Amino acid sequence: MKINILDRMVMALVISTLSLAGISIAAEGQREPQEEQKPDQREKQQEQKQPQERVQKKSEQDQKQQQKRVQQEKQQEQKQQQKQQQQERVQRKSEQDQKQQQQRVQQQQQQEQKQKQTQQERERAKQKLDQDKNEQRARQQQQKERVERQSEQEQKQQRVQQQQRQDQGEQQKQRERLSQQQQQKLISEQRQRVTQYRQHLEQQERLAQENAAALQRQKRMAQYRFQEEYLERLRQQQLHLRDDRFDYDRDPYFYTAPSYRYNRGGRYYETNEYGAKMLRQAVNYGYEEGFRAGKADRDDRWRGNYKDSYAYKDANYGYPGYYVTRSDYNYYFREGFQRGYEDGYNSRYQYGRFTDGNYSILDTILSQILNFQSIR
Repeated sequence: MKINILDRMVMALVISTLSLAGISIAAEGQREPQEEQKPDQREKQQEQKQPQERVQKKSEQDQKQQQKRVQQEKQQEQKQQQKQQQQERVQRKSEQDQKQQQQRVQQQQQQEQKQKQTQQERERAKQKLDQDKNEQRARQQQQKERVERQSEQEQKQQRVQQQQRQDQGEQQKQRERLSQQQQQKLISEQRQRVTQYRQHLEQQERLAQENAAALQRQKRMAQYRFQEEYLERLRQQQLHLRDDRFDYDRDPYFYTAPSYRYNRGGRYYETNEYGAKMLRQAVNYGYEEGFRAGKADRDDRWRGNYKDSYAYKDANYGYPGYYVTRSDYNYYFREGFQRGYEDGYNSRYQYGRFTDGNYSILDTILSQILNFQSIR
C-alpha cells in the first residue's frame, strides 16, 4: 500500500515537470520573432497562447488535486494505521483483561479451595476435640466410679474402725473411770466453786456501775453501749446459773480421767476433754467480746487500751462455773480478748474471722494459746 502511493506521487511530479518544460520551450521559441511580427500576428499568438495557459492551469489544478489526493490517501493511511494500532491496543487490553480475569478466577478458586480445606481441617479438629472430650468424660466417669467404690470401701472401713475405737474408748473409759472417792471430791469442789462464782457475779455489779458512769463522763458512748450489752449477757448467764439444777452424778466430767495437760504461769494442769472444751470456749468468747470492745473504742476515737475495758477486767462471760476453775477461765478469756481487741480496734482479722454472724479465733492461734499436750 505504501509503495503504490509513493509511485503515484513520483509519476505525478514527473508529468508536471515535463509539462512545464514543454510550455516554457514553446514560449521561448515564439518570443524571438515577436518583435518582427505584426499586431495581427500578436493577436493570433495571444489567441494561440490562451489554450496553452488553460492547459497549464489545468495541469496545475490536476497537480494540486493529485497532491491533495496523495495527502488524503496518506491521511487515510495514517488513520487506518491509528485505527489498526488502536485495535491492537484494544486487543492487547482485552487479552490483559482476560488474563487478569483468569488470574482472579484462579485466585478465587484457590481461595475457595483454601477455605474449603480450612473448613475441613476445622471440622476434623472439632471431631477430634469432641472425641477427646468423650474419651475424657468416659475416663472421668470410670475414675469417678472407681473413686466412689473406693470411697464406699473406705467409709465402710472407717465406720468399722470408728466403731472399734468407740468400743475401745468405752472400754478405756471404764478402765480409767475415776474412783467413787475421787468423784465425790470433784463434786464437792465444783459445788463450792459455783457458790463462790455466784457471789462474785453479785459483787461485780458495783464495779460495772462505776465503770459505766466513767464512760458517760468521758462521752465514750460506743464503749458504754458495748458494756451495757455485755452486762445484759452476764445477767442472763447469772439467771441461768440460779435456776440450773446440775446433775453431778450423771455428768461424765466427774468420772472421766484427765486426758490433756497444759501450762499456765509456769505450772502444769490436767483436765479431761470436757474441761478442754470449756477452755477453748473461753478463748473464743474472749476474742468475740474483745473485737466488739476494740471496735467501740475505734468508733469513739479513743486511744486503744484493752485492759481499760470492763469486759477484760471481768472475763467471766460464758463461764458456767463448771469443769475448770474461774481463774483458768479468766486467764484464757483475756488471752482471746486481747487479740480480738487488736483486730477490732485496727479493723482487721489477723487473729480471727467473722462467719455466720459470729467472731471466732483462728484454730492455729487457739492451739498456740492453749498448747494442749495429750497424756492418754
